[in-house]
Amino acid sequence: MTGWPLLLMLIVAVFFTSLLSGVFGMVGGLLLLGALLVILPPATAIAVQGVLQICANASRAWFSRDFIDWRILAISCLGLGLAAGALALVDYTPSLVTITLVIGLMPIMVWLPRRWLALDASRPSHALISGALSGGLNLAVGVSGPTTDIFFIRTRMDRRTVIATKAAIQVASHAVKVLFYWRSTLHLGGAEWAMVLVSAPFALFGTRAGNFILVRLTDANFRRWTRWLVTAVGGFYLAKGIWLLVQ
Repeated sequence: MTGWPLLLMLIVAVFFTSLLSGVFGMVGGLLLLGALLVILPPATAIAVQGVLQICANASRAWFSRDFIDWRILAISCLGLGLAAGALALVDYTPSLVTITLVIGLMPIMVWLPRRWLALDASRPSHALISGALSGGLNLAVGVSGPTTDIFFIRTRMDRRTVIATKAAIQVASHAVKVLFYWRSTLHLGGAEWAMVLVSAPFALFGTRAGNFILVRLTDANFRRWTRWLVTAVGGFYLAKGIWLLVQ
């Protein structure tokens, strides 16, 4: 698929996945990466998804900037730096099977009983672990939403603070991811990058539409729907990963 059909597919994918992320703070990145993996090699797909997700998350963080917890953001970024350094030392390279299997298993985390993992991003030590774990996974497989979520979904912060703080953390994480995989994007031509740049503003439109829905969603429904959506998307990735492994 090339030319206008590919551009149209990218625009639609960027808009609707950004809308989902605008409402739930995650899920959208999972689906967008899946769409990009259809047309690009794993490392390139992760980098391009990072570029598009920076636009979506930056706009979401900006629209909710008054609710960002800057202390949690700073500590999480420290953990992200530690994870990036570790992966750089081992010269990590992603594979499609690894990506799909790991993403497929991520939803398990959002269903674990609270007494098993009493994680709270408002605690400095937990914020550091969150930054290292979710940042490392974002670099390794392209997404980390469900992992980040287990540190936020059980906090006493309201949904707006959760969405805003997670969005700011994701901006930093995706920026590091783009730098980490920059060499894998060097083979992309001007036409491919033009498509990415043209579709990028639709991340802003989708995020804005999602924010409109978010303010009308209750905290209880927000947490309930987040779990089920992540589980559904994770199930798809897991099935695909098992199929690739068998093949």
